[in-house]
Amino acid sequence: MSLDLPPNDLSHVVSADRAHVWHHLSQHKPYETVDPRVFVEGKGMRLWDVTGREYLDAVSGGVWTVNVGYGRTSIADAVRDQLVKLNYYAGAAGNVPAALFAERLIQKMPGMSRVYYSNSGSEANEKAYKMVRQIAHRQHGGKKWKILYRDRDYHGTTIGTLATSGQDQRAAQYGPYPDGFVRVPHCLEYRKQWDVANYGERAADAIEEAILREGPDTVGAIVLEPITAGGGVIVPPEGYWPRVQEICRKYGVLLHIDEVVCGLGRTGTWFGYQHYGVQPDIVTMAKGVASGYAAISCTVTTEAVFEQFKDDASDPLGYFRDISTFGGCTAGPVAALENMRIIEDEGLLENTVAMGARLMGNLRVLQERHAVIGEVRGKGLFCGAELVADRQTREPLDERRVQAVVAECLAQGVIIGATNRSLPGLNNTLCLSPALIATEADIDRITEVIDGALAKVMG
Repeated sequence: MSLDLPPNDLSHVVSADRAHVWHHLSQHKPYETVDPRVFVEGKGMRLWDVTGREYLDAVSGGVWTVNVGYGRTSIADAVRDQLVKLNYYAGAAGNVPAALFAERLIQKMPGMSRVYYSNSGSEANEKAYKMVRQIAHRQHGGKKWKILYRDRDYHGTTIGTLATSGQDQRAAQYGPYPDGFVRVPHCLEYRKQWDVANYGERAADAIEEAILREGPDTVGAIVLEPITAGGGVIVPPEGYWPRVQEICRKYGVLLHIDEVVCGLGRTGTWFGYQHYGVQPDIVTMAKGVASGYAAISCTVTTEAVFEQFKDDASDPLGYFRDISTFGGCTAGPVAALENMRIIEDEGLLENTVAMGARLMGNLRVLQERHAVIGEVRGKGLFCGAELVADRQTREPLDERRVQAVVAECLAQGVIIGATNRSLPGLNNTLCLSPALIATEADIDRITEVIDGALAKVMG
């Protein structure tokens, strides 16, 4: 079936969408009277909807995914050629792009060695949890099965990953959840839980306190975002990550870093954890791995983790007895190879550092101009501005007004994000993650529109 539609009449598409598509993260009642937004085309950082209206996308596909921008014919061509040659075989066997991308990926991740393919960030994290649980049974007599997770962090939509959701609104109404997942405090210094000078180290010490409370012989792993994404774009304070690493090694706790958002260049390095000099045991990634051109996720481990699943070939339950059906698709790794080539050949890591500095600088100028901006946070092209009703008390701005700022930016043709259905009373951070190809003009346009939106909404 061809998707060549009459260029001047896409009303049928809108009708079909309204009648049959169940949108993500959406209350559908308004669509009874208002047309749902349907996008038709993307090029670079621009999108066009069915009405022909143009938008500048400052959130890389809505959920920080399209790292190299829209309309990359070289990725599409690579995927097409591979699908004709071999589209799929289950991951119990190998294929050429999967082998080659695993090799290239590991070159970017010193200390890591094995890549397990699946098709979403949620699934990649679920695989990691299963690895931890199986190691507990095989190596620790069923102990060390608990997994720690952090307040405000998010790791996916499955029941298992929602059990590690530090965002209560995302997890609400989907329980009860399985046992063995234990929350630890966050490290956001702007909303202090401890009055100390070395806040990063103190926040990390809360992890040790949780391990001691639960019993070190029961805790197998901790899962953390290197920089919290949907929970408010939170960069950990100095001293946090080295202390986390020290604690994990002290108690034999596997360090699982969730790079689903930060991975593949978003923060100006290949992976967010690489800013902090830590060595994880497990790293998960999705989103920017192929910039949304194909579904792919990876659960990457050290050789030490991998070896625990092949130490007794006579044990019929001794290997990782897991499969991801679409982890056998070849489109994902071939798209990921070309995605990585683009990032390297076009110098997009360097561009991310430069444009990220410009974005942060522009946001700080807005902070001086608008009292509603309480704090500006971020690294690379991954930035946030927390909005407050009062700078002195740091009272969060009412969520409706935050969403009004987002809506006004959209009305002006710029798509930005905000913490959404995440934290009761704290959905007050504007979120920005423009593609790694962003130019100075793009960055200035984004912040110019936010400036106007804040002025209009706040009066």
